[in-house]
Amino acid sequence: MNVQVHAKDITLQSSTRAHIESAIESFKKYSLEITSVNVHVQAEKKGVSIEFDIHVAHAKPVVISQVDDNLDAAIDLAIDRATTALRRLHEKIVSHKSTGMKDLEILDN
Repeated sequence: MNVQVHAKDITLQSSTRAHIESAIESFKKYSLEITSVNVHVQAEKKGVSIEFDIHVAHAKPVVISQVDDNLDAAIDLAIDRATTALRRLHEKIVSHKSTGMKDLEILDN
């Protein structure tokens, strides 16, 4: 998994960067083939914006954008939203794989 964290017009502390990277590592528990995660942190007029761009193999990318006055609050809200989106994607994939054409038995009468 390729992870890139970009900060524009703001300086990220090492603890903040470690918090983001540990959250990205926790995304692995959903057993999705995550190919890359791009995180963009940017200072705005009304606070800070953070964007998670999560690329999953065989699925559309998951893009989460969050704006808040506080950097830590924006990061935590974005992580929660990304976790929810990945959990829903995992449940969707698991529930659709329950029965396939190869699994069905053809009964001859």
